[in-house]
Amino acid sequence: MKIADLFKPIDMTEGSPVRNIIAFTVPMLLGNIAQQLYNTADSIIVGRFVGDNALAAVGSAGPILNLMIVLFVGISVGASIMVAQYFGARQRDELSRSIGACITLTALASLFIMLVGTVVAMPLLRLLNTPESIIFWCRDYLVILFVGVAGSGYYNILGGVLRGLGDSVSALIYLLIATFLNIVLDYVFVAFLGLGVAGVALATIIAQLISAVLTFRKLASMTDIFDLKPEYLKPDHKYFGSLIRLGLPSGVTQAIFSMSMIVVQSLTNSFGELFIAANVIVMRIDGFVMLPAFSFGTAMTTFAGQNIGAGRMDRVLKGAKQGTFVAMGVSTILTVLILLFGKVLMGIFTNTGELIDLSYHMMQILVVGYIAMEVTQCLSGIMRGAGDTVTPMWISVITSIALRIPLAYILVGITRTPVLPQGNCAMMYVSLLTTWLIGALITFIMYRLGRWKNKAVIR
Repeated sequence: MKIADLFKPIDMTEGSPVRNIIAFTVPMLLGNIAQQLYNTADSIIVGRFVGDNALAAVGSAGPILNLMIVLFVGISVGASIMVAQYFGARQRDELSRSIGACITLTALASLFIMLVGTVVAMPLLRLLNTPESIIFWCRDYLVILFVGVAGSGYYNILGGVLRGLGDSVSALIYLLIATFLNIVLDYVFVAFLGLGVAGVALATIIAQLISAVLTFRKLASMTDIFDLKPEYLKPDHKYFGSLIRLGLPSGVTQAIFSMSMIVVQSLTNSFGELFIAANVIVMRIDGFVMLPAFSFGTAMTTFAGQNIGAGRMDRVLKGAKQGTFVAMGVSTILTVLILLFGKVLMGIFTNTGELIDLSYHMMQILVVGYIAMEVTQCLSGIMRGAGDTVTPMWISVITSIALRIPLAYILVGITRTPVLPQGNCAMMYVSLLTTWLIGALITFIMYRLGRWKNKAVIR
């Protein structure tokens, strides 16, 4: 195989399903690891050079940031599904117009998030009872990221287009470049210039903008597959409508998850700065451990989309089974590694022994749930690729809103004692594990019922 072949889209309608899925997933996984390094580098550098409170500030800002960028999540998912199905069906004009719609819709979403996010950041932080010791750091971090949100938006949406075309390698290369730049700028802005939390936010938006430019250049060069002409950037209700129909449920799903995290963050804040910092460490490591699930899920979406566009439902079912088993095997290995080397990982973020022990204990509670998340993400990916983005959405509503939030407050409440007046903080993670297990069971049942098979954009 020539090196140039690695940067060509993968036609998943031919060859071994599991090989196609793995070939697409590996670059996706590496890219997601690089993406996760953005936040992790921020946390490590502020934790080491500024202190544990700065680490807590970066983490406390996360749920609000995630809530505001759900528009990008929705557009990206809709783009992947629509592009994959048109690519699989070999419909060049429709493919070109759908990509143009993605570019225009991203510009509108970026403007909206920039304006709204900068206004609501501080009121939301107040609403969540963010400690005064970190609230202004949180505000500065959020405002800078919202002002520079277009870079993040365009990378994610155009990356979704590349994934829909089956090209996960190009996005990986561009993201690795941007990640390296982000880490270097983090170090310069924080360690040398003393900009603190604001410095890591500046580093992130600069790196994301570069990754967006590189991704756009790649798409502009793919003239053998589609056309990127000015007339295709004009709003078209057909393609805007399809993007919204496909992407809105996924955006709502992310919004629901982010809102539940915000509500739970208020409970997290009640345990004080030490637990907030421990939660940040756990969530950073959790972000890496979740990457195989998200990567396989995205691969399943592209695989299902292309094959449904080509009318190959038999390959979809075969790939779903094979891909899910491989993903579960990968997650099992990761959970063993966490149990063996968890404290070493915690020590990367802080030198505080009490914080390391608390973080490791919380992480031990979650490990079994990561295998269940592979089932959820893989089978949800198949359903989304088919065009059924509503079913994963309502499953998220059940698990994140109807179950996680009440369960967290109930478990914490019933463990309050004179010794633990705020309750047992471990119950926060017990409630999360419970929702993961139940979510996997519901997802499996809905996949087996098969209603998703009739949701394709192309019929």
